[in-house]
Amino acid sequence: MTDADDLTPYETLIVERRGHVGWIIFNRPDAGNAMNAQMFAELERAWLELDADPEVRVIVNTGNGDSFQTGVDVKQMARDRDALRKFSRQTRDAALRFTAWHLNVLKPVIAAVNGTCAGGGLHFVADADIVIAASDATFLDPHVSIGQVVAYEGITLARKSPMEPILRMALVGRSERITAARAYQLGIISQVVDPPERLRDEAQALAELVARNSPAAMAATKAALWGALEMGLTDACRAGAQHLVGMWGHPDQEEGPRAFAERREPVWAPLERRS
Repeated sequence: MTDADDLTPYETLIVERRGHVGWIIFNRPDAGNAMNAQMFAELERAWLELDADPEVRVIVNTGNGDSFQTGVDVKQMARDRDALRKFSRQTRDAALRFTAWHLNVLKPVIAAVNGTCAGGGLHFVADADIVIAASDATFLDPHVSIGQVVAYEGITLARKSPMEPILRMALVGRSERITAARAYQLGIISQVVDPPERLRDEAQALAELVARNSPAAMAATKAALWGALEMGLTDACRAGAQHLVGMWGHPDQEEGPRAFAERREPVWAPLERRS
């Protein structure tokens, strides 16, 4: 990959910029990249920092070590009562704040799944715009095997995949692992990368293709398509029309055709975050 620019220091994450591509890398490999209280806080800060960075047009999320992400670090959270109460309250109130979708990130997000993605780690798969995975990646949800409920992750994944395999993964629990090849068949991911060592290079290359497009048009497209999941067909189309019309008169709508006619790369206007 290209050389990276390190951004604000983090303890449980590596956050950097490679050209127009921002990276959030889980960095607790000895703990399967499980989320402790520090990581929860840092994830919120990292997503918002990259979303606000005018140089970043796409964000890639991956993990160091043998796991992509394995959910909540239950042992650490049990020792931190204040953090556990805060997380429990956010879970109860549907006010979680650790994925791009939770935080209304406008920029395209690519999850690059390496190794094991388990339990709460599936949030980052369910909430990404594009998901690719190494050929040796596996997906599982062990919640019911330890007496817990599958909810947020499974609900969103069932909007991207047929319901039955998501229910099977949820109800069989830790005894059911979905391979990368099977996840591709189910539409959970859109690309299997082989060999696995190519995952980050492939993610960077894909992100660079996405980053060539109008940031404003991509943000409006993302809002329209994700918003459609919240509505019926007619209401979703009406809402989508508003996002479409909202781009009328935007300078990118003139720059795109002009750049095409002149056979050059377009110079897009910076993305202005909408409230």
